[in-house]
Amino acid sequence: MTIELRIADYSYAQDCTDLIFLLNSYATDPMGGAEPLSEYAQQNLCQELAKRIDVFTILCYVDGQPAGLCNCVEGFSTFKAKPLINIHDVAVLEGFRGLGLSHKMLAQAEEIAQQRGCCKLTLEVLEGNVIAKKSYEKYGFSGYELDPKMGGAMFWEKAL
Repeated sequence: MTIELRIADYSYAQDCTDLIFLLNSYATDPMGGAEPLSEYAQQNLCQELAKRIDVFTILCYVDGQPAGLCNCVEGFSTFKAKPLINIHDVAVLEGFRGLGLSHKMLAQAEEIAQQRGCCKLTLEVLEGNVIAKKSYEKYGFSGYELDPKMGGAMFWEKAL
């Protein structure tokens, strides 16, 4: 078995095809919301990502087949006055789970974050996604809190 990780080139058609395939597979999974990407997202994602210098995608292949992805967005910590990397999506196709691919992608994201002088990696995970939570904890992630009396941070959103 050969595992290959590489940074997606958003201007390369095959990378975009693989990215959309993998992300759509994740989107249709219950942990991704169980709905496919919109036609707009499928048609425009790569060209919009290509406009950004603060985003990168790690593509993972097993024996030449697309198996997983990790979409990362650079942010900034005002408390540390340093950049950070938010791991926005981690997805491994069902047939490739259990091979340690998510940890390999997280390791590459961490290496890139260190090269960029980042102070931390962040990510969100659904409370009910027990498998992912265990994997992230095993990799070294933990819940975020500034003061235990105030509780853990919550991820909220307001759709626009």
